[in-house]
Amino acid sequence: MAFKSDRLLAQFKPALAINPDILARYAANRLRVVRQLRYSLHNENAMDIGLFLNGIPVATAELKTDFTQSVEDAIDQYRFDREPRPKGQGNPEPLLSFPNGALVHFAVSNSEVYMTTQLAGAATRFLPFNRGNHGGAGNPAYSPSPRPSPVEGEGGKNPPISSATSVREKDILAPLSPSGRGAGGEGEQYGHRTAYLWEDIWARDSWLEILGRYLVAQKDRKNQIKNIIFPRFHQLDGTRKLLAAVLQEGAGGKYLIQHSAGSGKTNSIAWSAHFLADLHSATAPCVALPSASMQSNAAHEKLFDTVLVVSDRNVLDSQLQEAIFDFERTAGVVATIKGESASKSGELAAALSGGKKIVVCTIQTFPFALKAVRELAATQGKRFAVIADEAHSSQTGEAAAKLKAVLSAEELQELSDGGEVGTEDLLAAQMTNRSAESGITYVAFTATPKAKTLELFGRRPNPDLPAGADNLPAPFHVYSMRQAIEEGFILDVLKNYTPYKLAFKLAHDGKELDDNEVERGEALKGIMRWVRLHPYNISQKVQVVVEHFRENVAPLLNGKAKAMVVVGSRLEAVRWRLAIDKYIKENGYKIGTLVAFSGEVTDPQSGADPFSETSRAMNPSLKGRDIREAFNTDDYQILLVANKFQTGFDQPLLCGMYVDKRLAGIAAVQTLSRLNRAYQGKDTTYVVDFVNAPEDILAAFKTYYETAELSNVTDPHRVFDLRMKLDAAGFYDEFEVNRVVEVEFNPNAKQSELAGALEPVVSRLLLRYKAAQDKLKIAKANEDGKAATDAQSELDALILFKHDMAAFQRMYAFLSQIFDYGNTAIEKRFIFYRRLLPLLAFGREREGIDLSKVILTHHNLKRTGKRDLALETGDYKKLEPMSGAGSGSIQEKEKAYLVEIIAKVNDLFEGELTDDDRLVYVNSVIKGKLLESQILVKQAANNTKEQFANSPDLSNELMNAIIDAFAAHNTMSKQALDSARVRGGLREILLGPAQLYEALRERAGAGLAGRG
Repeated sequence: MAFKSDRLLAQFKPALAINPDILARYAANRLRVVRQLRYSLHNENAMDIGLFLNGIPVATAELKTDFTQSVEDAIDQYRFDREPRPKGQGNPEPLLSFPNGALVHFAVSNSEVYMTTQLAGAATRFLPFNRGNHGGAGNPAYSPSPRPSPVEGEGGKNPPISSATSVREKDILAPLSPSGRGAGGEGEQYGHRTAYLWEDIWARDSWLEILGRYLVAQKDRKNQIKNIIFPRFHQLDGTRKLLAAVLQEGAGGKYLIQHSAGSGKTNSIAWSAHFLADLHSATAPCVALPSASMQSNAAHEKLFDTVLVVSDRNVLDSQLQEAIFDFERTAGVVATIKGESASKSGELAAALSGGKKIVVCTIQTFPFALKAVRELAATQGKRFAVIADEAHSSQTGEAAAKLKAVLSAEELQELSDGGEVGTEDLLAAQMTNRSAESGITYVAFTATPKAKTLELFGRRPNPDLPAGADNLPAPFHVYSMRQAIEEGFILDVLKNYTPYKLAFKLAHDGKELDDNEVERGEALKGIMRWVRLHPYNISQKVQVVVEHFRENVAPLLNGKAKAMVVVGSRLEAVRWRLAIDKYIKENGYKIGTLVAFSGEVTDPQSGADPFSETSRAMNPSLKGRDIREAFNTDDYQILLVANKFQTGFDQPLLCGMYVDKRLAGIAAVQTLSRLNRAYQGKDTTYVVDFVNAPEDILAAFKTYYETAELSNVTDPHRVFDLRMKLDAAGFYDEFEVNRVVEVEFNPNAKQSELAGALEPVVSRLLLRYKAAQDKLKIAKANEDGKAATDAQSELDALILFKHDMAAFQRMYAFLSQIFDYGNTAIEKRFIFYRRLLPLLAFGREREGIDLSKVILTHHNLKRTGKRDLALETGDYKKLEPMSGAGSGSIQEKEKAYLVEIIAKVNDLFEGELTDDDRLVYVNSVIKGKLLESQILVKQAANNTKEQFANSPDLSNELMNAIIDAFAAHNTMSKQALDSARVRGGLREILLGPAQLYEALRERAGAGLAGRG
């Protein structure tokens, strides 16, 4: 059949439902249910149910009762008995073929619902369409009354979506009601867990909205339909509840959506963006709304001028961008800010003022976008919705400066070493006006909300009362990690978790270590960093990684599986990259590796020039490609990362992870979750952990396994306590605070005026610190213990004062977004400290620890056995609020001799060391004898290291040294004499970690200098 012009086959409700003709056509839509629908001209096969809209089949369903069959039987019936193109049959089945047939097919039992939009025989993939059962998969027991408000509940614990069906809907759905009186009738108590499907999803307004607004046809480059997107239940539920809440509460609210990885956040964000952009004050989605309050506000006013969506990375997340454009019903309403044709600020201004309903920007552009949005909201009364995806990026400039006010010391340290920051932190940092913004609505999507995110964006059970231990903020909607795992959308990455235990022993060469005391904490950090960077330690871990990958990971996914190695710092990334490349080449393996870190790393031990991602020594075959893009090819299998790609990196082929970095809390969950992405044939992942305790990793995951919960909220009175403590220190007065604030708020003030206002306080503090330093030096020189203690206490008091100011900044910047302090003195100090802190250049000194005389004598890396860390049992740790900030006091740093600290470290890490773990045999015995060889001294002086390594004299001298050491070291010498492999290993250690070549050249130089 052909028409000369387009024919309207159905009328869906528009965003602005005031046109009577459109509403009349909408009311004229005819929905019908046909039971035992015979669909074929070639056989007598029949569907249990067919759903029609104006005579057009839009859905089918196969129904099974749990008393005789299960939902899997319904799925198998579609897969094996409902072939779209049966063999031997010329024409495809019209109802079952894609994309010409029904839009969606449901498999339904008493307890579960599954659906698919494309039948493909045995290859058909059905997705669960269940409400979730107390945080897990499935559906809860049916409870028809009382019907809760549609905006109550959360993901896995949601009430039905719509209110009771209309008379027309009862007629349509009557065949589904066992009593014949219609679905959801008053007094009916039948107990099907899947009753929500016909009571709510297939209800007239609900079903028409799904067909008209939610269904999206994705097309390929030839403009042919390649896929139809039908919402999963939590996506439908979450977006509808969001719209209902915004309609009921108006603009200016905050909504935290905790949706796990595998939840389809990209599509949820796209739907939310389009629906919020079209939302009018009198729009009535198919959820029940308080009729009196909503009808009285029937001004048909557009609720938001623009919806701002924050995406990931410098290059816009192509998946999210494509989804938002795919969901676009009217061309030209979406704009992306890329900064290609003009400045980003110019693009942004044009988009916001040019009537674009949705503006998509990157996390880098977000601070500028939010500033523009705020200005328009304040000056022109415009209203905006900001949807923040779980994006991550490195930050510089103004954004980084604001971040310092909300990040912890540990987070700032990672950021300084090339780490990334998430949208949660950036959003908290940008909300600097710290007052209620009635014109801006915030919607934050995240799988792993931090405590501060819950406090900022969570919803209190009783919104009329302040947050407290009995009124804790919680996510607005939840699709949990547990439900995603149980439904098969992500994998449980803790099923194959293998921890390693490191044992080592250190020694010192000479008595110099006993001469000076050092600060114990700094010394311990320095020693552990020295061990982590030791070439032998890295080489042993590299061997474990490569061999484990070859044996366990590489065979997965038909040889396409990949792995990630997570190291503790950028310097470690450089050392690991060189070591793993060397090991792979020496063994002739065909394994491609990449390394990812930010900026440049200077490491004279590894090379004269600085190292970066694009250095030839790091990623020689990158050829201008993005690392994500290159790693997605068959050329590379292992990716080493340092504070990069641990969050927001989506590579479904990742099946193995090797962790050599301390991970805690949310960092552990986000990092290991890089493995959890589902992929066809992927059912196994491996985690090998060299650093962390299994119980710590398990506790971190349990926090986010179901719904993230706070243990309490931050006490707002801590700000007052900290202000009193800072005032009492006596380093400034009220007049000096006011003078700085007056300049700050004077629009005509010059920078010199600000400097002049701060100068007296800055000079006073710096001079006091310098004077205390001088007193300490004199007291030590005079061996005056009391004077030295007094001087050190004064230094410590100044450093503590500086730390307390920083703590005040973080606490007030956070708490003032939640509580209205209404106190100008508090706000003045916030401004005063913000300007004063950067000018105080003290307290950053670190006592240098000389570790040049330390040697590694023993080393053992022991596998402690593969574990299955069970998420389903035991207690679940709650998120702790901000506490303890500014509660520090002056404490004398503990001092100790370095030799004592090394002894203590040895006690902690010695473990089950044996003679086989001794490196002293190589470092002292063998190396010492080889250094006595004049032949090797001359060869080292006159040849490159590569030439020296291939010298036959080296092999001969090594054998002689082993024989000479036989009497004192019988066991190890016998092993070396009997095995060429052992001798080869000794040779590698001597040329590598033991630095024999360098020592011989040094000896040759010393000999020449002596003769001179």
